[in-house]
Amino acid sequence: MSTILTVNNLTKKFGYLTAVKNLSFTIEKGNVYGILGPNGSGKSTTLGIVLNVVNRTMGDFFWFDGHTSTHNALKKVGAIIERPNFYPYMTAVQNLKLVCKIKEVEEDKIEEKLELVGLLDRKNSKFQTYSLGMKQRLAIASALLNDPEILILDEPTNGLDPQGIHQIRQIIKKIAADGTTILLASHLLDEVEKVCSHVVILRKGEKLYSGRVDGMLASHGFFELKSENTLGLRVYLEKHASFGSIKVENDLITAILKEDMDASELNQALIAEDIILSHLVKRKESLEEQFLTLTKNQVN
Repeated sequence: MSTILTVNNLTKKFGYLTAVKNLSFTIEKGNVYGILGPNGSGKSTTLGIVLNVVNRTMGDFFWFDGHTSTHNALKKVGAIIERPNFYPYMTAVQNLKLVCKIKEVEEDKIEEKLELVGLLDRKNSKFQTYSLGMKQRLAIASALLNDPEILILDEPTNGLDPQGIHQIRQIIKKIAADGTTILLASHLLDEVEKVCSHVVILRKGEKLYSGRVDGMLASHGFFELKSENTLGLRVYLEKHASFGSIKVENDLITAILKEDMDASELNQALIAEDIILSHLVKRKESLEEQFLTLTKNQVN
């Protein structure tokens, strides 16, 4: 798998404020990456640095094989890091033709990209008639005109209503399915969990985690269990090496797994101990639960 972007010990200071601190991560081709963190965590600053609009204080980064200049590399990058900014009295097609001239690319992809973002039927409508969600989708179409190898989005669903959020997320998934690498910054756990394969978690400019979304903390999930023999069930689980913490609330036992185990395997073992279950569900920890675990010792 080829590398799209490598970031090494990146640091950015604004006076006494350190916005990004010793940040390192790698973006591999064909994945959807999320930079996750609250406002002020350094997400936008990091994107600004790799897009050459913010000067770094220390550290370095390089695109692709490391032998391509940033100027030439950015010709293979599509990015939206600010609010969509088009001419209000021009149509979608007219605005995108102007973008093609600026990017020095052919105009033959305009209708294809408008169709991708669901705006082909509104191609001759003026930008000022668009909703906020439509404006954001036009911006994505604009960023795709040069068929970039990577698409970078900064808070792509910020300010949108639920329908607009859903549309943008579906478009991101569609673009990724076509093989384009995506890097998006977000403060929404839900967004990263639903569209990203990998995540870099930032807090106050520092990296807390970098890796696969489904691999955070190497979580094996947990069981939710009920039995008339609550005491016997709890004793069994507490003695079993496969389980970590055990919590009981209103006869519902939650047992955190320390290693992989199938529900059928547990059920058979309990039957052998004459413990009959009335409720057995295996769940995977949500990104939010894992995020809270990861950051519990990182409070202000």
